[in-house]
Amino acid sequence: MIKYLASLSIAFVFILLSCSVKSLAQQPEIARGTVQRIKIHSKLLEGNLSGDSADRYVSVYLPAGYSSGTKKRYPVVYFLHGYTDNDAKFYGFQKHWMTLPPILDTAFSQSPGHEMIVVTPDAYTLFQGSMYSNSVTTGNWEDFVASELVGYIDSHYRTLAQKESRGLCGHSMGGYGALRIGEKNPGVFSTVYLLSPCCLNSPPMSSETLLPQLLRADSIKTIEEFQKSDFFTKALFASAAAWSPNPGNPPFYLDLPVKNGNLQPQILQKWDANRPLNNLDQYIYNIRKLKSIGFDAGDKDRAIAESIKTLDEELSKYRIEHFFEIYEGDHINRIANRIEENMLQFFSKHLSFKQNTK
Repeated sequence: MIKYLASLSIAFVFILLSCSVKSLAQQPEIARGTVQRIKIHSKLLEGNLSGDSADRYVSVYLPAGYSSGTKKRYPVVYFLHGYTDNDAKFYGFQKHWMTLPPILDTAFSQSPGHEMIVVTPDAYTLFQGSMYSNSVTTGNWEDFVASELVGYIDSHYRTLAQKESRGLCGHSMGGYGALRIGEKNPGVFSTVYLLSPCCLNSPPMSSETLLPQLLRADSIKTIEEFQKSDFFTKALFASAAAWSPNPGNPPFYLDLPVKNGNLQPQILQKWDANRPLNNLDQYIYNIRKLKSIGFDAGDKDRAIAESIKTLDEELSKYRIEHFFEIYEGDHINRIANRIEENMLQFFSKHLSFKQNTK
């Protein structure tokens, strides 16, 4: 009897192992796309006072099916990176906390019919980020993305060159840029998704945490001092370069919200004018022209989570359909998961994968 039970156990283990091997063998192999890192010269970024190059790196992800030799054309998603980041970090050329291509490979292998081209320009500047805003100090970043970049990609790759097949998204500073550019260009993009978007509303400039940062920024007088400063001080300079440029104020060519220890109300007003929640009413007609808009943030990312709750309330007030979610997480820890399981699904649902015949 003991021998019989032992034989039965061995047979059972063998069956389990056989099923496991068979299950693994049946799993579809992940088809891998390719990444091209190219350079694009921008007329719109020429002559910026920061001295940043108008020759910008751009990373382009081409899905596995792109190289099959067919004439198939693809939707394009423009992904805007965050502050201090660049395209190289997100596409595996430099070490980073997240790499896009494996995420895209996995998602598109599961749904080959929804493959997309994904494009990210390098928006890293002297101030470590452009804020994707038009400024004489950093250059015309809004127009570069919506006009020059889109035009170049459409003329050099097999894209579905129509707004119905163009998506715009981004993380943090990139989420801010996606809303800013998307609401101004509904004739270029049809679908917008914001991942933990920063800078949507106006923080209290006199708060206990922010005022010391403003005072520290006010004390910096040289590029070398700026480069040695902390993250938040650099972010203040990036914001000023984008939203309160001043061609008559070298060496930074910008005005900070604090000067000689005093708050500058007129500069704060300029910053406030660039906060999407402050000017949303003026863009409602454009937002209504978008096919769809979605946004999310982690609950631990408190300030940003609160700002997108307000965005949800404002869009709901205007009866604009949208996707909105606060999930368990912080500013970066679940972004890869959100891209794969939420954002790409959102674009798969709302972008057109066919040529418009109108």
